[in-house]
Amino acid sequence: MRDGGGSGSRGTATSAAVRVDAVDVSGLCDAGLRARLRELGGAESRLAAMKADVLGELARRGGNADAEHTAKEALSVSGRAARGDVKAAVALGDLEKTREGLASGSLPVSHARLIARAAGDAPIDEAFLAERAHREGYDEFRRTVARHVADQTRDDGASLLEQQRQQRSARVFTSRDNGMVVINGQFDPVSGARLASVIAATERRLYHHEDPNNRPTAAQRTADAIAKLICEPDTARPAGTSLIVVADYDTVNHQLANTRFADGTPIPIGEIANIAVDAGVLPAIFNDATGDLRMGRRRRTATELQRCALALRDQGCIGCGTHPDHCRSHHIDEWQHGGPTDYDNLVPVCHDCHNDKIHQQGFTVEPHHTRPGRFRLQPPDQSPSEHRDPDENRDPDENRHPNENRDPNEHRDSPRAPPM
Repeated sequence: MRDGGGSGSRGTATSAAVRVDAVDVSGLCDAGLRARLRELGGAESRLAAMKADVLGELARRGGNADAEHTAKEALSVSGRAARGDVKAAVALGDLEKTREGLASGSLPVSHARLIARAAGDAPIDEAFLAERAHREGYDEFRRTVARHVADQTRDDGASLLEQQRQQRSARVFTSRDNGMVVINGQFDPVSGARLASVIAATERRLYHHEDPNNRPTAAQRTADAIAKLICEPDTARPAGTSLIVVADYDTVNHQLANTRFADGTPIPIGEIANIAVDAGVLPAIFNDATGDLRMGRRRRTATELQRCALALRDQGCIGCGTHPDHCRSHHIDEWQHGGPTDYDNLVPVCHDCHNDKIHQQGFTVEPHHTRPGRFRLQPPDQSPSEHRDPDENRDPDENRHPNENRDPNEHRDSPRAPPM
């Protein structure tokens, strides 16, 4: 019995050989290294198209289960990875423009996977997504796909959210390798955002009670926060656990539209009422001319209102896209040089981008060239015309939590700056 899909062999579309000659990268300049990465990225896309052809044909002949078994044995990958590859390959069999982009090397593998996954959730407009995929970085395109799927469901994404809730899962088990207890779970976007907000706020509270000379790593602090929340449920809810929900106002129909979290993840408008039941609701129109967003030299650290406004404007770290919960507010005109703590002089950055890129490598904060009102980090040896979005080539499956030892919400213009 065949449970696989696909439309047969597509070998002619990927018949061109993939060849990347070895080079001595130590002899390349920075621009040459960037060009080399783009060349390798194109080759990876073309190889991914070829692999999808093979897996799709195996699924067509013997079913998905047979293709997964073959992939697991031939590629020496986990069963989960094999299932994901076969599922994506089967979906690509019906996504002609996406396959063509992969085969030509112009469409990143990560973007193609997002389109293939979306095709299983809703009747997508593939031409629209394929066109956007060629000009958007990963994080921006991920939000584009999520919004598109919600729109295509014709119920503002409510059915998709219910489907995601049905897919929730969690496991608690002891690792046979090291005896450590592992907690592994996946949640729908609404529940996940709530959990992430509370965990991040608990991390911030723990930070202020740590020995400055013996701080845990970020991963250790997260583990401590989760343990505290579970084992000490009577502990007061930490401050700063606001769940930011954004919506546009349709002036024609006089109603809210395009409801989403601060990082751009769409949510059904009907969920706002459920979220408001146990959350503090603060309706506000942020205006960078208001006193609340202009603190001048009265304080060095950003206020909670400023942090919310920055999260809405930039949707995360301007250097790598890390979630706003794990960013600090950096002064564009630095504090020690007279820079004010004003909304238009602040940008959210994660620990790594703040310390490594800005203070060690000399990256500068510049206006974004395609997104008015927003900012980006520019390398010191790169002109504005050369700049590409920082998330374009990032692994979409990497752990987005920064590896930091400082308070993720407390600004420090210098690594040695005293606490304020």
